[in-house]
Amino acid sequence: MKILSITAGAASMYCGSCLRDNALASELISQGHDVVLLPLYTPTLTDEPNVSNPHVFFGGISIYLAQKFPFFRRTPRFLDRLWDSRWALRLAARSSIPTSPKMLGELTVSMLKGESGYHAKELAKLLDWLRHEPAPELVSLPYTLLIALAQPLKAVLRRPVCCTLQGEDLFLNGLEEPYRSQSLDLIRAHVRHVDAFLPVSEYCAAFMSDYLGIPRSKMHVTPLGINLHGFEPGFKFKTNCFTVGFLARVAPEKGLHNLCQAYRWLRQNTAFAGATLEAAGYLAPEHVPYLRGIEKQMKEWGLGHEFQYRGALDRQQKIEFLRNLDVLSVPGDYQEPKGIPLLEAMAVGVPVVQPRRGAFPEIVERAGGGLIADNIAEGILALWKDRSLAEELGRKGAEGVREHYSVARMAARTLEVYRSLAGGKTAALSPS
Repeated sequence: MKILSITAGAASMYCGSCLRDNALASELISQGHDVVLLPLYTPTLTDEPNVSNPHVFFGGISIYLAQKFPFFRRTPRFLDRLWDSRWALRLAARSSIPTSPKMLGELTVSMLKGESGYHAKELAKLLDWLRHEPAPELVSLPYTLLIALAQPLKAVLRRPVCCTLQGEDLFLNGLEEPYRSQSLDLIRAHVRHVDAFLPVSEYCAAFMSDYLGIPRSKMHVTPLGINLHGFEPGFKFKTNCFTVGFLARVAPEKGLHNLCQAYRWLRQNTAFAGATLEAAGYLAPEHVPYLRGIEKQMKEWGLGHEFQYRGALDRQQKIEFLRNLDVLSVPGDYQEPKGIPLLEAMAVGVPVVQPRRGAFPEIVERAGGGLIADNIAEGILALWKDRSLAEELGRKGAEGVREHYSVARMAARTLEVYRSLAGGKTAALSPS
């Protein structure tokens, strides 16, 4: 198939959506399909070979300037090339343009207005480029925040458009009013222009159907998959040290503070000892005070020497970090629809302990590599007490991820939906 897959760059952050989009495109290309992975905003950052197109549309600098200053909504294209160039976008990605919650809300609403928003010029650039490229059989959008592209893309290409669902409700719920309500109304108005939605979990399908008013007949679950190269379970020396790990963005919603509180409870109320708590993941400038607060609190609890933040990790560093863990837990405060760190931990044979939220129960149940616990501390304690149980769950998880959550399986299910759309048929609603 010839597929146009649009993705959205996240500047200097390893973004789960970017990783998923790149892994899927790479797998489809390896199978012989013609995939153009087209980035918006900034070049994408991945921990695997990046297969995205070098041309970036809706450049982050242009978007910001057009939102703030009316003059830049009418500048000629030859001038736009200065700040739309790849080097300028990479330079901008190394720092962060101050963006207030109000600015985020206004920008989101403008993007969702599509041709009637402040960024109509950027949309015209994309459509003009596509008119001179071989037409794809299908177009894929990365999330509903770009759903306003569906109607103009269909008008120009006359091809079906699908949209992945992978957790944008967290962003939408964080918008200030009236931008949150306006954004939701605009997304719901565009649902009819999308031929199929591809939620990454059964939880996501059920929730987003109600949240955005998407007919269930348009929902086609395509579970996540990861590239397992390098994630083979490795030999681990048995020591008396029990390492609890956290791998995710270091942000309040991801729940590092919850894990620290569980760790404190274990150390102060049980025989749990000889342990350390290690965290890794992208830390945005605005969340540095959050991490500093955690470090300060761990010291006040007398546990500062048992806590270590390892920073953002590349692929090999991430694999080594995971292999040194005895258990992974990412006890977020929201209904997480993805769970890529869980898949990566289980892939190397590390069991996980997760709260009963979002997609966690279905992932852990299907892969078999961990515990769903109403009390995270008790779940971790159970694995600390019973190392044979931890080893058994680690083995099951490694097998389960390979059976249910490989990138090849994700590609196969995605192609099933794509081919049905391109052939004018309706794919059966199925979790796998």
